[in-house]
Amino acid sequence: MMELKEILAISGKGGLFKMVSQAKKGVIVESLTDGKRFPAFLHDKLSSLEEISIFTTGEEDKPLKDVFKAIFEKYDGGQIPEVGSDSTKLRSWFEGILPEFDKERVYVSDIKKVIIWYNQLHEKNLLDFTEPVEAEKPATDEKPAE
Repeated sequence: MMELKEILAISGKGGLFKMVSQAKKGVIVESLTDGKRFPAFLHDKLSSLEEISIFTTGEEDKPLKDVFKAIFEKYDGGQIPEVGSDSTKLRSWFEGILPEFDKERVYVSDIKKVIIWYNQLHEKNLLDFTEPVEAEKPATDEKPAE
């Protein structure tokens, strides 16, 4: 599964940022849009994409990485085509991705962020949904003790 813990959203700043290193009172981030680096402080409300979930009507919310995977599969690994800005169309499109999303608590602005973030990660080749291969245990010729 892809690693989203180092990709950050910063409240009040558009786009996504990659955590480059730790700083004294925060982290150094690099914009995925223009590559510029700057310090981000704890008061900036940093959110790792790994921590973000989408509200659903079921028991558990859906992690963002699972939503990205559903989009990736729907578009055969491609980018999301232009969906438009009409709220009805956006909600209808998102329902095709995540039918159980909570229509009361998921706003159109949230759907737009999912689209923007997905396309930005896709553009930077950061969407990797291959499962890690576990090392096989070596076969032994030993028979169990009787």
